[in-house]
Amino acid sequence: VYALEQESYRVHAVDSAAAALDWARTEGPELILLDVMLPDGSGMDVCRVLRAESDVPIIMLTARSSEVDRVLGLEVGADDYVVKPFSVAELVGRVRALLRRRELDRTGAVTSVVAGDLRIDLVRHEVTVDGRGVALTPGELRLLTRLASEPERAFSRDELMEVLWDVAAGGTSRACDTHVLNLRRKLGASGGAIETVRGFGYRFRAVPALSTDTD
Repeated sequence: VYALEQESYRVHAVDSAAAALDWARTEGPELILLDVMLPDGSGMDVCRVLRAESDVPIIMLTARSSEVDRVLGLEVGADDYVVKPFSVAELVGRVRALLRRRELDRTGAVTSVVAGDLRIDLVRHEVTVDGRGVALTPGELRLLTRLASEPERAFSRDELMEVLWDVAAGGTSRACDTHVLNLRRKLGASGGAIETVRGFGYRFRAVPALSTDTD
């Protein structure tokens, strides 16, 4: 807390799952640091509930370092996953990077990307398929935007992981695959536009009526 306050962030700390949910719902924070181990429940469950209600960036803090745990954190909606013990500088850096990406999502020159029935509104942070809203995490939105902004370009998994985290964040190719799997599932038929480039990564298939709007 002190280190973040020294960086001029306003920080509010709570010590239970119930308090975390109550405070997040009433105060609308810009970012949440969420410990997996809480006295009255699991941080994973808290993350799942918050993600169903909001697109607030969430960084999970945990002593569990296995790839399975990392992937589970992503599947419930976390945007980053920090394993204890970690340095204060690393945590502050990840907070800063995630907030910076969120601000870029809000203020970037490209305001929307349209591909067939799929529309990505970067100002309102909304994705629709055939006019119906699709709830995505901030990480999923960044990933989809990056792919769709350059249709037919093949992105390596490493490139896409850099969209999600800093290079030093230690994400794995499986974590990237998990994000893509979740995106395809949420986008339904439109998810087929995200194609696998075997042994390399992914690309967004161009379709008629593809356009990119700018300010």
